[in-house]
Amino acid sequence: MARWLDLTRRVLPGMAQAEDWPIRLDHCFMRVCLDHAVGQPWHRRVRRPAIRHLGDDELRRAVAVAERVAADPAALPDLNAQSLAWRRAGRHG
Repeated sequence: MARWLDLTRRVLPGMAQAEDWPIRLDHCFMRVCLDHAVGQPWHRRVRRPAIRHLGDDELRRAVAVAERVAADPAALPDLNAQSLAWRRAGRHG
């Protein structure tokens, strides 16, 4: 959990502040990473608050997404766009 919080609250927002990233806030990074960890809007599979209800596998996958973004910031726009598309699709179905 410590790595997850460090990545989403400090590392990624810090990188975003220095660059022109499509998202900058910690909760936005959490959304993108969690959505990709579960393959849909995270709140459909994980009770709120996610930090208390994430399973070990879900947390590992979310950390892997965050680490991918930290290593390859160019991946973020597509990851963010997919997260938002899942959420838009859920509103109509």
